[in-house]
Amino acid sequence: MKRSRKHSEKQTKKQSAKHTRINQSILGALEKRLLIWMAARMPAWVNPDMLTGLGLLGSVIIFAGYLLTTIDVRFMWLASFGFVLNWFGDSLDGTLARVRKIERPRYGYFIDHVVDTLAEVLVFVGVGLSPYVNLTLALLTLIGYLMVSNFVFIVTYVSGEFRISYAKLGPTEIRIIAILTNTVMLMVGFKKYTLPFGSFTFYDLVMMGLIGLFYIGFIVIVLLKGHQLSNEDTLAQQDKK
Repeated sequence: MKRSRKHSEKQTKKQSAKHTRINQSILGALEKRLLIWMAARMPAWVNPDMLTGLGLLGSVIIFAGYLLTTIDVRFMWLASFGFVLNWFGDSLDGTLARVRKIERPRYGYFIDHVVDTLAEVLVFVGVGLSPYVNLTLALLTLIGYLMVSNFVFIVTYVSGEFRISYAKLGPTEIRIIAILTNTVMLMVGFKKYTLPFGSFTFYDLVMMGLIGLFYIGFIVIVLLKGHQLSNEDTLAQQDKK
């Protein structure tokens, strides 16, 4: 019995350490080539942990930039710079480890997603504390993003597939949408649009679009994946018979 339990634990650890990365986003192929190019030219003293920390620093800068827009809208540029810094650190840390063949699969997966969770909270709370976004809408968007993220983590465990993108959108595309939205806000300023159910800023409307995308998308991908897994398990049971 003990031997069986130990064998099961080893299998679980082995399974959790190995997974197939799937990135079919709009910019996925181009981004992969760019990251490999940058990783190959990165100074030897730079390591993946430094880049992970740099990505988290980018999130802190995003938070600060949005919060400081209560003083001056031009701090939107600081938030946009934070998104670029976050992309650089968050996207390059794993690529650098793979290029140098110094991967630590379980540690890398653990620390990367712990830091990602902190970053997501900082970004959406920062947006909600700015004068341009309703805090409730920002928090609802954060919940939707975390729901989709949790789905990705669950599927990674049950299927060994770490899918970075859905509907051709991944974290990089979301960052670009945020930067473009910041730029539009700088151009139009604090302007509200009246709809039948209330008045909203341009950023509010973007958040509402993301809420619909995350919540509806979550329901769709859960139903599709659940149906797929049910069929696979049924076939596996039939094969055993």
